Amino acid sequence: MTTKITPALIKELRERTGIGMGKCKQALDEAKGDIELAISNLRKAGLASAVKKEGRETNEGAIGFAEGNQAIAIIEVNSETDFVANNENFIAFVSNICKQAAQSAPASLSAFLELPSEQDKSLTIDQFRALLMQQLGENIRIRRLDILHKGNNSSFGIYSHMGGKIVTIVEIEGATDQQALAHDIAMHTAAENPEYLSSNDVPKEIIAREEDIAREQVKNKPAQMIDKIIGGKLKAFYDQACLVNQKYIKDPSISITALVEKRGKEIGKPLKVARFLRWRMGE
Repeated sequence: MTTKITPALIKELRERTGIGMGKCKQALDEAKGDIELAISNLRKAGLASAVKKEGRETNEGAIGFAEGNQAIAIIEVNSETDFVANNENFIAFVSNICKQAAQSAPASLSAFLELPSEQDKSLTIDQFRALLMQQLGENIRIRRLDILHKGNNSSFGIYSHMGGKIVTIVEIEGATDQQALAHDIAMHTAAENPEYLSSNDVPKEIIAREEDIAREQVKNKPAQMIDKIIGGKLKAFYDQACLVNQKYIKDPSISITALVEKRGKEIGKPLKVARFLRWRMGE
């Protein structure tokens, strides 16, 4: 039995799949007006044709995030052009997979890609990604994923900059109601780009390198001054590279450590920055 193919039916298929009107009409013709069969056929065609796009470069996209009760998920999804990165279907896809990751807290990206998609449970997340490639006509790649499990006595701040080109997350231990402070430090982290949390996290080989550079710079100084000068140069390195040593961007008269300690005294609880994450798209 053939169902009459009307403009309304073509429009419905277009809205449900995001595929062009011409291809929708062709799919309905082939399915004799059965819209569900047409969708199934388009999926199959989409998954097949998406393979051809997999090797194309993806230098645009966005970093998304979502916060669940037990975890925060952050995911980078790449596209070929900024035009597609700003497409509402791409944006919805990033948002949905972030929410799903925050709830499921997968052990790895590969395991996550094999989960049923919340947007269409008949497809895995990776298959839905491939279908989206067909709809939007570009290679789309889920590049990386990280899950931050929440502590029982922590506050988290999340900051997204430049439409998801940079995303930062900061955890403050010692209280569960300091999201505003954590958010301010996350904003600072986006601007100041620290490499390490504290001097204790700087690898020994990096410290040795900085000492060698400093020693070369002061080799003509009096011997009794060299160690003191090198110590000062290392401190300057830590002040620039380590988040808790950096001067707070909104008030350069205090460090991040001093900012957090001050807030801790105000609320009567010892606080500290426990960890941070800073992602820049394409890193």
